Amino acid sequence: MSLNKDRFTFLIENLDIQKNQAVNLSIVFLVIISSGIFVIQTYSIPANIEFILGIINTNILICFAIEYLLRLWNQENKFKYIFSFYAIIDLIAILPGFIGIIDTSFIRILRWFRILRLIRFIEKKSLFGIINNEDLLIFVRILFTLFAIIFVYSGLIYQVEHSVNPEDFRNFLDAFYFSIVTMTTVGFGDVTPISSSGRLLTVLMILTGITLIPWQIGDLVKRLIEISNKVKILCYNCGLAFHEPDADFCKKCGEKLQKVPNK
Repeated sequence: MSLNKDRFTFLIENLDIQKNQAVNLSIVFLVIISSGIFVIQTYSIPANIEFILGIINTNILICFAIEYLLRLWNQENKFKYIFSFYAIIDLIAILPGFIGIIDTSFIRILRWFRILRLIRFIEKKSLFGIINNEDLLIFVRILFTLFAIIFVYSGLIYQVEHSVNPEDFRNFLDAFYFSIVTMTTVGFGDVTPISSSGRLLTVLMILTGITLIPWQIGDLVKRLIEISNKVKILCYNCGLAFHEPDADFCKKCGEKLQKVPNK
């Protein structure tokens, strides 16, 4: 049993091994597909396509549920794991599908948080062994954070407003447009939420827009400025690509640098 657990831990946690990359990339692919299905379902589509998408989403849900149970089984302290950040995100990803059998609009709202499952992978030191550059990884994290915030808010505002205000929030694109203009504090006023939940979400969007987003964009600009003042000298030990012009050792791992910039 313990040997099997060790193998499972190695399989899901070590992203630098090609076989393990395939497993985790499959999870990423399923997250993206399921999120795409939620978006497509906000549009008027034929009943047969709706049925097919429902089957695909159900199978993805089963895969996520099995993965969650395996991760839980793999933990020594299961109670602590259940209340960990990643476990809560994983649970939110599968909860709406099972409790959604009961017609609860609140639970259905949670499905838009499924995109946050990708956080587990972009927080690694290497992105599936494909991206090892620290600076590029920071770019990916910042851009994903911005995208995830807008995506989740768009899904939430659509979910709470579409039923009461279908003319303004016809589909995901309308909700996405509203989220962008609200969070950037442009506020054209051509789309307005009318429900109490929608107005509360709008307030949260504005607060996010004037706090978190400028902070993320500021980090992005800061990183660009830092890179522009560095030269491209690859550290063959850790993969860090940019260093100060007079650097002799890698600032990340301390390895001796070769003073010939990569072309």
